[in-house]
Amino acid sequence: MTERRFPHLPNRTTRIVIYAVLLAIALGFNYWGAHRVIQETQIRVPYSPFFLDQVRADNVVTVTSINSGIQGDFRHATKPQGSDTASTHFVTEIPSFADTNQLSRLLEEHGVVVNAKSAASVPLWKSLVFGFGPTIILLLLLFWIFRRMSGSRMAGALGRSKARRYSPGRETVTFADVAGIDEAKQELTEIVDFLRDPDKYRRLGGRIPRGVLLSGPPGTGKTLLARAVAGEANAPFFSMSASEFVEAIVGVGASRVRDLFRQAKQESPAIVFIDELDAVGRARSTAGGYGGGSDEREQTLNQILTEMDGFDSATAVIVVGATNRIDVLDQALLRPGRFDRRVAVLPPDREGRRLILEVHTREVPLAADVDLDHIAATTPGMVGADLANLVNEAALLAARSDRSEVTPGDFAQSLEKIILGAERKIMLTPADRRRTAYHEAGHALVGMLTPGADPVRKITIVPRGQALGVTLSSPDVDRFNYSRAELEARLKMALAGRAAEEVVFGDQTTSAEGDIAQVTVLARHMVGRWGMSSAIGMVAVLPSDGANPWGEFASPRTLELVDEEVRREVEAAYDEVMAVLAAERSRLDALAEGLLERETLDQIDAYRIAGLAEPEPLPVD
Repeated sequence: MTERRFPHLPNRTTRIVIYAVLLAIALGFNYWGAHRVIQETQIRVPYSPFFLDQVRADNVVTVTSINSGIQGDFRHATKPQGSDTASTHFVTEIPSFADTNQLSRLLEEHGVVVNAKSAASVPLWKSLVFGFGPTIILLLLLFWIFRRMSGSRMAGALGRSKARRYSPGRETVTFADVAGIDEAKQELTEIVDFLRDPDKYRRLGGRIPRGVLLSGPPGTGKTLLARAVAGEANAPFFSMSASEFVEAIVGVGASRVRDLFRQAKQESPAIVFIDELDAVGRARSTAGGYGGGSDEREQTLNQILTEMDGFDSATAVIVVGATNRIDVLDQALLRPGRFDRRVAVLPPDREGRRLILEVHTREVPLAADVDLDHIAATTPGMVGADLANLVNEAALLAARSDRSEVTPGDFAQSLEKIILGAERKIMLTPADRRRTAYHEAGHALVGMLTPGADPVRKITIVPRGQALGVTLSSPDVDRFNYSRAELEARLKMALAGRAAEEVVFGDQTTSAEGDIAQVTVLARHMVGRWGMSSAIGMVAVLPSDGANPWGEFASPRTLELVDEEVRREVEAAYDEVMAVLAAERSRLDALAEGLLERETLDQIDAYRIAGLAEPEPLPVD
């Protein structure tokens, strides 16, 4: 059975009936309007005495006789008694018993121009053409335009897929262009092999996964990895964001899904890449939607599920989806037979970052002393997009300085700009500058003295971004797990800026706003998600990021207890920080004076001024 392409459009018979009704209505309006105009421009007047009196008063200029009727023009606009309309054009009827000879003499005496016209002088066809012709022509023009738009033009354009097609040989990306995510590449090697030689698997009764779901944080290279699969397999690649399926008109998204898969099947073996799949693939609610937008999203999702179910063993089309939030996807997408292979694309480790830097610096002239391994070690947590931005910023900085090579200093300044923000040229008062120095010295000193804290890399009181000063600390190696001691060290270091202000100046300012926000989030996660509070216990009472905070996780009483535990955790850490800074006041003063003098201290100078030994770097396996 052939499926109708646009089920929301009326069929041909219905459209013809609609056009006929519209045509009849338009002709009726035309007839009514024409007679309305005539009635408004030609008033009907009584023959006697009104018409005869107007002739005797020399107010009639011309008359035209048509059978027994007379029409003509008044010299001045006139209206008969009982009428609200005045006009210079009139029409009247001569009674059959009237003396026409007497009327003729009266008109001649008053100089009225007399004409005569036969009733058949205007052919019927001419009256119809001039009366209804313009309306008919307009309706035919509108009918032609609507037919062109409602056929394969307008609705077809709405329903056609907006996917971008990358053919082999044009903008080809291969696995050589993807680095730092070797585990994900290994998972997809089988997909590439299938697209190259599908018969190898079919002979043994094997079936390649119909859908591969790439999940991971933004910027980790999910889109690049999908394009690399297509490049390695030498297959057409159709790329489209899930949000591009959804329109205000219900049914358009489903039509675009059908068109996208139709194109992919025609070009098979091919890859269909749907980015940000959660835009249409979120779990469906049993309560239904509130309006067309929700219905449209669900219809689009249903169509994606239907198309993926419709693949047979001979269809060499693989759907690759990408999402940052796999936890919110509808379970129907994740069942076997649809997106039945999941590949986690995670942030790279140190070696992965070095490989990514090598890829992005292929065409960048580097100075001989640039150490990519050192740069990779100083960028923990950065993903591929961040590292590409770092290389680009370093190249731009070298170009602005008219250098022919990118130096280590360019990378260092670019890294500071990305992490800390661009420098701001503002003039601080001596009091604000001194307070900022003690604030940053407090962060740094507590970080140096607290076990489990990350080593302090740089301290500056040069305003950057939204901050008046910045203390940068980072681990020696990538961390994938944090102990309670390490989390408490982060709490204390974040609170140390406000504590230093209180120890030295005895009051508080707004400069700790960002620190307080960071402390609040960290403490709530410790208490409500990671089971680090004896009062809450080993239960998760707070949702993961982005979920509904008032869902089924906890009762109002439990949430109140969470707030109490968060406050207790923060206050205990703050009391310890105050005690440390009071006891180490001399080191705090030394660091603050060093910042006031030099504005920026690197790791070596910071630890030396504080009178502390630099921490030994942790061994890297």
